[in-house]
Amino acid sequence: MPRRAFLTIVLGAVVLGSGLAAGPAARAEDRFITVQSTTSTEQSGLFGHILPLFTKKTGIEVRVVAVGTGQAIKNAMNGDGDVLLCHARPDEEKFVAEGWGVQRFDVMYNDFVLVGPKDDPAHVEGGKDAAEAMKKIADARAPFVSRGDDSGTHKAELKLWQAAGVDARAASGTWYRETGSGMGPTLNTAAAMSAYTLADRGTWLSFENRGPLAILVEGDPRLFNQYGVILVNPARHPNVKAELGQKFVDWLIGPEGQAAIASYKIAGEPLFFPNAKPSAS
Repeated sequence: MPRRAFLTIVLGAVVLGSGLAAGPAARAEDRFITVQSTTSTEQSGLFGHILPLFTKKTGIEVRVVAVGTGQAIKNAMNGDGDVLLCHARPDEEKFVAEGWGVQRFDVMYNDFVLVGPKDDPAHVEGGKDAAEAMKKIADARAPFVSRGDDSGTHKAELKLWQAAGVDARAASGTWYRETGSGMGPTLNTAAAMSAYTLADRGTWLSFENRGPLAILVEGDPRLFNQYGVILVNPARHPNVKAELGQKFVDWLIGPEGQAAIASYKIAGEPLFFPNAKPSAS
C-alpha cells in the first residue's frame, strides 16, 4: 500500500476514534442550563444552598445570570436562558401570555422590609403602613437609596411611592438616590449614607455590612414578595434546553426542591417560604 494512502487511513481512524471518544464527554459537558434570575436569589445565598442538591440528583449544572427582574425577563425574551426565575408576577404573567414562556409556577415567597438608620429621622419605625412611611421619608427629605434598576424590588418600591402620592424620581439626585445596581450594593450604599431603602428580607438577613441600618417597617400586606419560575418557550428559541430546563422546574416545585428551599436558614430564620402549587397560575 502506498505510504500516502496508509497515512490517510490511519489519520482518518484517529480522527474518527477521537470523535467517538469526545462524543460522550461533549454530551456530558452540555448537561447544563442557564437560569435568568434576580440578584436576591443569588445574593441571599439561596442558590448556593439548593443548586448543588439539584446537580447531585440530576447531573445537570445550573448556571445563574443574576440581574434585576426586568433585565432577567429581557434576557429570557432574547433567548439567553432556559429558565426564568424572578419576582414580579404581572410581568411574569405577561411574559407567558405573549408566548415567551411556557407556563408560570409559584415557587416561594418572602417579604420586603423598609430598612433605615436607627436614629430614624423620618420617624417611621414600628409602622405597619409602608406607603405612609414612604410619605414621611419624602416629607422629611431623608436620604433614600433606590435600586433604580427595574428589578422586582424596584418595581415594588415604585408602587409604594405611587400609593403614597409621591413622585420620588423627580427628586433624583437630591434626597432620592438611584444606584442602578443589585440589592447587596444598594444596601452597602444605604449603610454608607445612613439612608432608607427597600430590601427583600432574604438579602437583608444575609447582609453583614448593616452599619447603622435596621428594619423599621414590616408586616404590611403590600410588602408580600412572590417568586415564580417559567420555562423559556423553545418554540420561540430553539436553542432552549427544554428537557433539562423542565427537569429543573419540576424539581424546584416538587417535594425535594420545596424542602431544599425551606431548609435554607440563617441563624435559624428561614429566608424563603416554599408555596408551589400542583398547577400553574
